[in-house]
Order: sequence, then structure tokens, then C-alpha cells
Amino acid sequence: MAKESVESLCKKAQKSLAAGEYDQAKQFYLQALGLRSDSPDVHYGLATVCFLQSDLASAAYHFKEVTRLDPLRAGAYINLGAVYNRLNQLDDAIPVLRRGIQLDINRAEGYYNLGLVYKRKGQPELAIQAYREATRVNPRMADAHYNLGNLYTEREQYGLAIAHYRQAIDLKPDWEKAMRGLEQAEAAQEQIETASASSRRTGRGATQPITMSESADAPIDPERLVDPHVHGAILTTLHRATIESESQGRHFLKILESEIEPAIKVLSSCLLYPDSSATELEHCAQKFESAVASMRAAQSALESSMDRVRSLGDQLLKH
Repeated sequence: MAKESVESLCKKAQKSLAAGEYDQAKQFYLQALGLRSDSPDVHYGLATVCFLQSDLASAAYHFKEVTRLDPLRAGAYINLGAVYNRLNQLDDAIPVLRRGIQLDINRAEGYYNLGLVYKRKGQPELAIQAYREATRVNPRMADAHYNLGNLYTEREQYGLAIAHYRQAIDLKPDWEKAMRGLEQAEAAQEQIETASASSRRTGRGATQPITMSESADAPIDPERLVDPHVHGAILTTLHRATIESESQGRHFLKILESEIEPAIKVLSSCLLYPDSSATELEHCAQKFESAVASMRAAQSALESSMDRVRSLGDQLLKH
């Protein structure tokens, strides 16, 4: 009887995997691995089966082997990061997820998994940035919208939470968790608006109206101009927007230091030494382009935050 080829065994494994016969699929992949232990495709298939069987340690091993044998396969890094997250190896998950994103900046699941890790590490600002990138790349990623709704609710940014919950529900109309989140955010937003309206009425009733002559001739009194009872909601929102802008600025600087500068050095080294292979040069160029894309995304987020701060400042002055 002729010995089966690696390709034939992999096809049988894929067929068994599609049928939900995980044990059979694993046996085919193990046979294929015995014939070719350096095949990234076989390791990838084995990693997938192990993950579906909840054998996370084995899944991590085989996905890591894929990244060693095929260092430019973005999906392997992203899946490895997802497995590390489930294994609670959060510090290991972040660099491999970021590497996967660098290799393919259009993989929404990379940003999504990065958001999961940052959320678990107690870094909501970075989690929000990651989820926002996921929804930018794939606006139909309902889970990312839902998680953004949860994070914005925790930060008491109910308007943004409501918007993302609604998008999640538009994509998955019968999603009960999203519906409950939306109800809670809307109730909290309504409570704030009611309290703000009540404070404005109380403030106006307690002070004398300013006449035209007083407005034109009297010196400006900052304490009278910015009344916490009248402008409280705007001041609170402005404060949060300022904090977010500061966070975006730190993230932008971090990308310049940790991604742009190293990518420039590596690319320059490849260009300076003619012995570098075409594959190595292409890899360096891709890494630099990914770093530039990350920088531009961070710059865009920072500019958006600053525009919001300016807009709120204008509202405060005109109120």
C-alpha cells in the first residue's frame, strides 16, 4: 500500500475538521507531521484542532511553531495572542498580537483580541483604542461595538456607549446583553440630563439677570462667567476629553519610540548592507510601513481628541 502524501492527509484532516470530527482530524494531522515536521500548514491545522478541543497549551505550541517556520503569517501571531489571552499570559499576548497587526493592518480580529487583553490588564484607554481600530477595519464587528459600549459605560461616557450599543444591536437584533446595556446607558444619560436641567433652573433662579449695560461695561468675572450649576455638564465632559487627549498623546509618542524608531533603524541597516536578501529587505519595508500606519492611526485619534476639546471649549465660552 502506497504511503499517503502530506497533502492527502491534510485534506482528510480538513474534511474531518469541517465535520466536527476533531479526534480524527488530529490523527491525520499528526500523521502528516510525522512525514513533514517543518510544515507550517500542518502545525497550523494541529493548533486549530487543539484549540477546538480546549487543549490551549498544545494550541499555543503549534501556533508558535508556525510563527517560527513562517514568520510573516499574520494569522498565526493573532491566533497565538488569542490563545495566550485565554491562558492568562497577558504580557506574552500583547507583543505577538501587535506583530500580527504589523504584518496585516487590516485584520480586525487582531485589534479585537488586543482590546480583550488590554481590558483584562486594566488599561481601558488602550482597550478602547484597539476596539475602535477593530470597528474601523470592520464596522460590522458587533462584539467590538458591544465591548466599546461597556467600556464607555464604565467611564460614564453614556452618549458614546449608546451609539455603540445601538450599532451592535443593528448587527445582531436579538442580542439581549446589548439591549440591556443600551437600556442602562440610556437611563444613566437621561438621569444626567434631568439633573443638569434642574441645576440650570436652580442657578438661574438664584442669580440676578445681567443687563446689557453690565455685560458691555463691567469687567469679566470668571467665577460668574463659568457657573458650575450652569456649565457643570460641559465642564465634566471637557475634563474627560482633555484626559483622553493626554492619553492619545502619550500613545502617539510611545509608537514613535517603540515602533517608528526601531523600524527605521532596521530598514536603514538592510539598505546599507548589499548582502541583505530581497526577502529580508521586503520584510523590513513591510515592518516600516506597518509602523507608519500605526503612527498615522494614533495621530488621527489624537487630532480627533483635540478637535473635541476645542469644540467643547468653544461651547463653554459661548454658553
